[in-house]
Amino acid sequence: MSRIGKLPIALPENVTIDINEKTHIVTVKGKRGELTQYVDPCISMSVEDGHLHLTRHTDQKRHRAMHGLYRALLANMVKGVSEGFTIEQQLVGTGYRAQATGQLLELSLGYSHNIIFELPKEISVETITEKGKDPMIKLTCSDKQLLGQVANKIRSYRKPEPYKGKGIRFKGEVVRTKVGKSADK
Repeated sequence: MSRIGKLPIALPENVTIDINEKTHIVTVKGKRGELTQYVDPCISMSVEDGHLHLTRHTDQKRHRAMHGLYRALLANMVKGVSEGFTIEQQLVGTGYRAQATGQLLELSLGYSHNIIFELPKEISVETITEKGKDPMIKLTCSDKQLLGQVANKIRSYRKPEPYKGKGIRFKGEVVRTKVGKSADK
């Protein structure tokens, strides 16, 4: 039995789940929105006393992998529609700035032009600029996959470089810096 797949998913009282047996699509609704996910037919689902249980039909390697995968995806959906997910990013570097206007994020990252990034409508953005601290970008969404993709796309505009550590990094991320040429002498 999969160690992850056998764990039941607790459903908070404000979350409803709809399982369509014919199309194998699961819909999760909560106070922060609605998410849908296709689940492979080899996985069967049942809701019992406030918990969602997933079981697989056979012990094939593919079915064991799908068991843990879909349990993790559905658990993220339940947490997303009830609590939501947040990713914070720091802009480390002199003159690096971020400004949010609606669904547009304007980044000044040391290039000859500013980068204007349009966010999907599901994601809300907030920029925090305090004197003496690095500017921060705070992204919030109920869909963990979409949030991670967007955060990674923003990070790709200026990844942290290994000599001075300048760039966009996730809050709490440690960037290992290398020693420059002058250390050889």
